[in-house]
Amino acid sequence: MIVVAGESLIDLVPGGMPERPSSLSPLVPRLGGGPYNTAVALGRLGAETAFCSRVSTDAFGEALLAGLRAAGVETGLVQRGPEPTTLAVASVAADGSARYGFYAEGTADRLFELPERLPEGVRAVSFGTCSLALEPGASAYEALLRREAGRGVLTLLDPNVRPGLIPDADAYRERFAGWLPYVSLLKLSEEDARWLGGSPGEWLAKGPSAVVLTRGAAGLTVWTRDVSVSVPAAPVTVADTIGAGDTVNAALLHGLAGRAPHALDAAAWTALLRFAADAAAITCSRPGAEPPYATELPPPGPAAR
Repeated sequence: MIVVAGESLIDLVPGGMPERPSSLSPLVPRLGGGPYNTAVALGRLGAETAFCSRVSTDAFGEALLAGLRAAGVETGLVQRGPEPTTLAVASVAADGSARYGFYAEGTADRLFELPERLPEGVRAVSFGTCSLALEPGASAYEALLRREAGRGVLTLLDPNVRPGLIPDADAYRERFAGWLPYVSLLKLSEEDARWLGGSPGEWLAKGPSAVVLTRGAAGLTVWTRDVSVSVPAAPVTVADTIGAGDTVNAALLHGLAGRAPHALDAAAWTALLRFAADAAAITCSRPGAEPPYATELPPPGPAAR
């Protein structure tokens, strides 16, 4: 089983063109949140997956849970609360890239508490995005990361930095460095890398056995202590990039199939990155975070064998 720990929220995305240049495009609610999208993508790919979070009992929260169940994701680790669901207002640029404004004060996912234990048979836990930036829940997720890494569970970290939610950038960067000894696989975007500072070599020296960098239309690159591999992006007409990085997380975890990142050679990493690029391209071809199903993709290749 793969556990995805982190927030779920509602993305409010532009749903049409404005009637006049001065008017606002209608905003359409879509199920979202980086960890939530990762969990849904894993479920659609056929991986045994559980979501670990705190979700509101409001109508949005019920819709989020329904979306997880529809993707085959287990919800037994989901905590519930009466606080509202976090909202993220997305603006989409001409190239399909998205920027977000968040309404997260006093919302349910911020009050996540460390679970006493995870189910038997968990082989990987994924972390990232707002859940590691917003207290008091951030400390509980961090404690979960440290605990599961100490048990020998593979951990993936996708910082997916949202600067508008981070009151002290230097403190966050220091905290990020403190997570790295507990991370097996670090996945981040070029934008994240620029904001955080450092380099793949520096990050690898602090703990992760592999670093995967997403480079938008330029594709994906991985570094380990023995391997450096790049693959191009899959050609696609981009609707938007919402959920693309989350789909990459899911494809990597699914394609690893229980293997440690450092165990993959160059050929296996090439196959795995191509699988992730193909999956992300399908997500980019559809508005909002709509990751592919297993039937839409070839198998992940040598990494799964």
